[in-house]
Amino acid sequence: MIAFDLIALGDNCIDRLTGAVTADLVGGNAVNVAVQVAMLGLSAAYCGAVGPAGEADGDRVLAALAEKGVDVSLIERLGPATSVTHLNVAPDGNRTILTEDFGACASWGPDGSRLSALSAARHVHIGWLQDGGHARRVLARDGVSLSQDVSVNAAPEDLGVEGLAIAFASLPEVQADRAEARAADLVAQGAKGAVITLGAKGSLALIGSQTFRAMAPAITPVDTTGAGDAYIAGFLAARLKGADVPMAMAAGHTCAAACCGHPGGFPQ
Repeated sequence: MIAFDLIALGDNCIDRLTGAVTADLVGGNAVNVAVQVAMLGLSAAYCGAVGPAGEADGDRVLAALAEKGVDVSLIERLGPATSVTHLNVAPDGNRTILTEDFGACASWGPDGSRLSALSAARHVHIGWLQDGGHARRVLARDGVSLSQDVSVNAAPEDLGVEGLAIAFASLPEVQADRAEARAADLVAQGAKGAVITLGAKGSLALIGSQTFRAMAPAITPVDTTGAGDAYIAGFLAARLKGADVPMAMAAGHTCAAACCGHPGGFPQ
């Protein structure tokens, strides 16, 4: 069994962008993290569900991941269609989700063999996943280093943080003054540490009882789709390479800024 540096678990989709940017791209929170980590030189795999064998969108997801060096052996092909997200990109680059059809991702969770493979990774990051928190609990019980983006799910049962090494969350820039309280709340709920991204206002981390703040570089974004995922990937990749928290936060912002320079969550 290959022990990957990172396995991203959860959603994938076809991002259909309209507005200031028109494009049809592979994306999804977990997919974006896996690809960005692979682009940063670590071994990465993606674990999730796409549409049935031969479906064009599912084939596109697998091909895009493989092209970026992400292992696709843990992907499951199901009967429902691959997830599709429609987004609008404003002239200032900020994106708004218009509709989401979760398709094969809806209510999917990794089976026993996939959970065993996930347990062998140095780190597992969970994106959008509607499994009631089952995978998080099993992997935490097995002592796996875990993080999760708790800003991308809606159901409370999917958003528990107990057992997470890092809970990632985001707040809009106008709520930047709430970041410290949000991080403290996630730690109080059972996460060992928390990182809050704040768009152009930077980020805040609460790790090891220490609070850290980082500034985001000033940029003119083309498209902010996937910027938060890119930050997570940059942060995690840096930590897996031995960086301290401030260095990891800076790496996260560098990765997010680069992501904002092109359509979609990664170059394709």
